[in-house]
Amino acid sequence: MKWLALLLLLLFALLQYRLWLAEGSKTELLRLQEEIQRQQQRNEQLSQRNHDLELEVIELQKGPSSLEERAREDLGMIKEGETYYQIIEQEAQGQQ
Repeated sequence: MKWLALLLLLLFALLQYRLWLAEGSKTELLRLQEEIQRQQQRNEQLSQRNHDLELEVIELQKGPSSLEERAREDLGMIKEGETYYQIIEQEAQGQQ
């Protein structure tokens, strides 16, 4: 009878090990669920970014005015015949 109880205890310990620590365990399942959640959030962010870029492409295809605005803002370009003025603000005398 002692051997049977010892065998059952050993079997129980082995099953507990597999349940909590081995491959396919509850711990691994929780880790994988968290990883899936993080990946889904990342996918949503990338999907939103793709949508924004798609809208930007459509806007740029509409006409030269949006393309000109983009060149002015992002590249600092000016039209022929325009004069560019750069205003540099002076710092207050007491601040350095």
